[in-house]
Amino acid sequence: MRTMDTLTARPDGALASPASLRNAESILRLLRAHLPKSGRVLEIAAGSGQHAVFFSGALPGLDWTPSDPSADARASIAAWAAEGGTDRLQPPLALDCLDETTWPADGFDAVVCINMVHISPWAATEGLMKLAERALPRPGGLLYLYGPYREAEVPLAPSNEAFDTSLKSRDAAWGLRDRDTVVALARSHGLALTLRTEMPANNISLLFRRV
Repeated sequence: MRTMDTLTARPDGALASPASLRNAESILRLLRAHLPKSGRVLEIAAGSGQHAVFFSGALPGLDWTPSDPSADARASIAAWAAEGGTDRLQPPLALDCLDETTWPADGFDAVVCINMVHISPWAATEGLMKLAERALPRPGGLLYLYGPYREAEVPLAPSNEAFDTSLKSRDAAWGLRDRDTVVALARSHGLALTLRTEMPANNISLLFRRV
């Protein structure tokens, strides 16, 4: 199995994300436990593409389709894929959660979205939930979210408070979202929260199932 430490030598045209290297193993353990053994996965906001290469190599029964609205990100995904992807890793889609005309018509067994909800306007999360409702046509389809959130019952870590301030200084429409607001939005699109679990560096994973 390909390990994340082999994804540190950046090929020409590729971007590199230190966060991808740090969180990949912990995310993989959760995905392996909850994704089906075979099927089709759509990754939203795949960024550099390091996750896509790693997860598709570690989960060989799944067809993995990365996507990103950024042309630079899609070029990076393609560069990492050329360096170490498998035949189950599909070419990246130019999918934008804010533009329904870019959404795939095909159905998927799972939708994975890592570190997008807080680094995008709220309308992107609204689009993500609508997309997931459409892309997961069968009951039990999985939506996986990863990132930092505000939670009423959990004191916000100082590092997350500083991160939220930094995000809002870059774009006033960005920032940590309230978990319960995200859960309510998902519910309105036929997606029920089934698991909330703590992750490294004050992040959490939220798993939703299509009902």
